[in-house]
Amino acid sequence: MRMLINVPETVVADALRGMAATHPELTVDVEGRVIVRRDAPVAGKVALVSGGGSGHEPLHGGFVGTGMLDAACPGEVFTSPVPDQMVKAAAAVDSGQGVLFVVKNYTGDVLNFDMAMELAEDEGVRVAKVLVDDDVAVTDSTHTAGRRGTGATLFVEKIAGAAAEEGAPLERVEAIARQVNASSRSFGVALSACSTPAKGGPTFALPDGELELGVGIHGEPGRERRPMMTSREIADFSVDAVLEDLRPTNPVLLLVGGAGATPLLELYGFAAEVHRVLAERGVPVLRSLVGNYVTSLDMAGCAVTLCQADEELLRLWDAPVRTPALRWGL
Repeated sequence: MRMLINVPETVVADALRGMAATHPELTVDVEGRVIVRRDAPVAGKVALVSGGGSGHEPLHGGFVGTGMLDAACPGEVFTSPVPDQMVKAAAAVDSGQGVLFVVKNYTGDVLNFDMAMELAEDEGVRVAKVLVDDDVAVTDSTHTAGRRGTGATLFVEKIAGAAAEEGAPLERVEAIARQVNASSRSFGVALSACSTPAKGGPTFALPDGELELGVGIHGEPGRERRPMMTSREIADFSVDAVLEDLRPTNPVLLLVGGAGATPLLELYGFAAEVHRVLAERGVPVLRSLVGNYVTSLDMAGCAVTLCQADEELLRLWDAPVRTPALRWGL
């Protein structure tokens, strides 16, 4: 297995040093594993903090900046960050208006963020939490504790981040984040397995000529395996899986996400098929985003995430944002 790394033990630290060198608008604590927007804490503003295992870049560190996250805590590859990181991040960005933790629904992340909430509150920081659990592929299994948090994390962080940037109080920012999560659903497909630096090879076996429908962002099993399908067939299956659960009554925001190793040529072709299916099902698309935003290292594959949006959510989605991975309007 060929990887552009020094040694597996320093992969995360090396990446953080690269972020620090590339993005002077961020403060990157390589040893403490915390990424903070350089102008934090912003007076009068609720702060957003998120985090999770590394390997899903640009999530979450790539979404730190104006109009989105105030801080992110990267764990080791596919491993939750520890509470000390979260407490340090919360203390660094709290302006006295409170902090919202955005937590993907994985056991380690949930336990550690809950512990961090208690520790931060002991230090006088007011904290709220929103759990992201948008993946319709599984509701529960030996690999999950309820639905997994995947692509909707981007929608939650962007829209709630815009509300915080406008000066909304903590209770309102939390309510908007919960609304976005409740309005979002995702479904992912793997065409090949991902490889972690520590393992140096595929994390699960996926024979040539097959794909996994409903795969998790760490390679967790999905609904089923089938012989390779066309982009059109994958779009039909994925969109129908999301719509069957979401049953949108409003137009939607669309994220066609890459898993990390699928080129944009293929993702845009897949996006065309997703738009076709949504049009055939009578679901209007307000905004679209295509690319690698919530990835799984070098996994080949894609995911469809829909968020049904009212006028307020659409306005917040369109609000200016400036982060390493998402920027418009500034």
